[in-house]
Amino acid sequence: MNPATVKPALTTNPPRQRRRDVVENDDFAAFARRIIRAHGRRVGTGDVEALRDLVALSTTIDDALCEAVMGLRAFGYSWAEIGSRLGITRQAAQQRWGGND
Repeated sequence: MNPATVKPALTTNPPRQRRRDVVENDDFAAFARRIIRAHGRRVGTGDVEALRDLVALSTTIDDALCEAVMGLRAFGYSWAEIGSRLGITRQAAQQRWGGND
């Protein structure tokens, strides 16, 4: 194919998606931490039946972290950017959450 006949719009990489504005994420995370700590205090006052629920939160948090990382990847963030924010290497982030990425 003659390079002069190739349409430039079809050969360029699509533009990287823009970062969405962060809306009260710090406040929301602080609220979630307070709730989890409060739940732990309630269990610690003798509610042994709720201990299993508290442990289940660990799985829920891991699932939420995976969803967040996959969302960031779909949004255009690199493994290096994600790893940097988490204080781990690009390779460690990719191994933990990459799967078949």
